[in-house]
Amino acid sequence: MKENNMGYDPSEFEEDDYGVSQPDADKSIRGYRIVIIILSVILVALSALYFSIHRQQMLDNQLLQVERDSIQNDLGRLMTDFDNLRITNDTISASLSFERERADSLMGRLKKERSWSLAKIKQYEKEVGTLRTIMRGYIKQIDSLNTLNKQLIEENVSFRKEISSANLRADMAEEKAAELNNKVRAGSVIRARDIRLTALNDRSKPVSRIKNASRLRIDFVLSANDLASPGEKTVYVRITSPDGYLLTTDATPAFEFEGERMPYSAMRSVDYQNQDLEVGIYFNSSGFTPGTYRIQLYCEGRAIGSAEVMMK
Repeated sequence: MKENNMGYDPSEFEEDDYGVSQPDADKSIRGYRIVIIILSVILVALSALYFSIHRQQMLDNQLLQVERDSIQNDLGRLMTDFDNLRITNDTISASLSFERERADSLMGRLKKERSWSLAKIKQYEKEVGTLRTIMRGYIKQIDSLNTLNKQLIEENVSFRKEISSANLRADMAEEKAAELNNKVRAGSVIRARDIRLTALNDRSKPVSRIKNASRLRIDFVLSANDLASPGEKTVYVRITSPDGYLLTTDATPAFEFEGERMPYSAMRSVDYQNQDLEVGIYFNSSGFTPGTYRIQLYCEGRAIGSAEVMMK
């Protein structure tokens, strides 16, 4: 009673004992709840973003797998077509074998490839497309040969019927036979096969890197052809660099092809006697770059063979 008289009131010190009033405590709790809710929303958003990115990566990988399988299937069908053409036409069998080996090499690279990307897919699609274009060229060539053979057969049959029905004299028959033989010879073309490109140093020794070469040697075989006329033949070679430029000398020599003057890289005259003839033609220069070189061969105004060679 005496202490109360001295002005002591317990209610004055109740809040000071706990440090925080009840309204302030409620505000702090609400603040914590808001922070927790915001963090939860951020966590949910981050989780959704992660799963979205992961799902997109899976879809991208599946798409690359589909593209890869499609390229392998196309290449497999192309290899089968090369085999079928090689069986049905012996005349260009050697050239078809070379392209078939290129297809085998490409298939091997496809199966060993582990680092797939959109750029790699486009690169392989381009290489398969090149082989497909070459295939179409062979098909067109075979169709032309078949058409020529069919025409010759029809002319021969017609000629025989004419002999039987008109009872022509022996000299008339001989003249017709010679005429038919001339048509066969006119349709004959000497073909080049087994085309190769070798990089050489200034001592004519092969080098593994084309950038170290001071000359190139183009080797090939002129195929035997009994219908072709024997004698001296001039073979012209055109070498196209990986960047699409024709390799030639400062003089820029040219030859006649289909009524036009066509520049060439090098040439050589050979004695062709209707048998397989191995030929080598040299091109002297420097500053060669790695990549795919295109070789084109011409003789007697006709294209007789071509090849693409990858040089390191």
